[in-house]
Amino acid sequence: MANIRTFKALRPDDLLADKVAALPYDVYNRAEAREEALKQPLSFLNIDRPETQFEEGHDMYAPEVYEKAKEMLLEQIDRGIYKQDEKACYYIYELTMDGRAQTGIVAAAAVDDYVSGVIKKHENTRADKEQDRINHVDTLSAQTGPIFLAYRKNDAISAVVSKIKATTPVVSFVSSDGIGHRVWIISDDSDISAVNNAFSGISEIYIADGHHRAASAVKVGLKRRQQEQEEKGSYDPDAEYNFFLSVLFPENELMILPYNRVVKDLNGMTEDEFVDRISGIFEVESVGTTPVTPGKKGQFGMFLDDKWYSLKARPKILDDSDPVKSLDVSVLQDNVLKPMLGIDDPKTDKRIDFVGGIRGLEELERRVHTDMKVAFSMYPTSIGELFDVASAGLLMPPKSTWFEPKLRSGLFIHRF
Repeated sequence: MANIRTFKALRPDDLLADKVAALPYDVYNRAEAREEALKQPLSFLNIDRPETQFEEGHDMYAPEVYEKAKEMLLEQIDRGIYKQDEKACYYIYELTMDGRAQTGIVAAAAVDDYVSGVIKKHENTRADKEQDRINHVDTLSAQTGPIFLAYRKNDAISAVVSKIKATTPVVSFVSSDGIGHRVWIISDDSDISAVNNAFSGISEIYIADGHHRAASAVKVGLKRRQQEQEEKGSYDPDAEYNFFLSVLFPENELMILPYNRVVKDLNGMTEDEFVDRISGIFEVESVGTTPVTPGKKGQFGMFLDDKWYSLKARPKILDDSDPVKSLDVSVLQDNVLKPMLGIDDPKTDKRIDFVGGIRGLEELERRVHTDMKVAFSMYPTSIGELFDVASAGLLMPPKSTWFEPKLRSGLFIHRF
């Protein structure tokens, strides 16, 4: 059963939260991170991407870069920009986008639940990407970027959340991208007990987003555990390093956007040859210049040679017996990208790129007009499909899900 517990959050002064809150470190490339950090000196991106404090070209993974992040955090604590709560609490974090709200519980999730599989993943992680966050977390002795977790709706948790949300939030602001952010604190002992008991009855928690952050936090926790074991002959199972910063959302409030694909060439085929081949496995209809937003599972859009096509998978290529093969991203990969376009490994092939649904279909057209040859618009993977894959102990193809809105970093920090 899930061990989701309270913690004493290090939080920005309530009046500075809007200036501190930053998008996750990994949504920016290096140039974008530097530009964004310069705009707002208090933005947590300065600490999350501390290479922005060095001259261009400086090794962003050098030890002094992580030490700079620690130095900046401690300096901001000294200045009173960040303050540590005195009581271990749960926190409520609501994000509102385009009139739709999703509300999560900010808490500390157990390293052991990740190791044992109570917390389930649906993506593989890369060691090189993990190492950066391992260095960051280990140097700061803090997790600064929350892991986005999901659980099946629970009435007891919903009741506490509704009760607390009827009060005035401690933080309320709208970020520059139009996303509303509100924070409440669950500090009453009876409410804390109700939430804790509810989570302890849940046997499956799912990583929605943040696989690399989760893996990194767990590895640092296990490292600290081993160090204490070697020094003292035992370790404290209640020590904060055994838990990692998370925000947990009920699945019924989450929205997954599509993760679209663009490909650089047609693997030696002409446009007519490619359309002819693809017609053997899809029902193909040319719709001219009208962008195609797939309306249901098994439907795709294709933009090629300044024309949009509607694609509907023929029954012979669909396999509902396997939760991974039945995903639309797998249908496209297994029937088009690999056999026709020669993209065996989409994680490493430089001929393919991925475009988050938040960027719209105009971005697919732009990419085809600039550096790509063909684009595919996707129907979004559902949260139920994510749960099915993770519960089966399987992994999704890369770039299967795009969650919006993104959790902000810097609003909650878990120190250990």
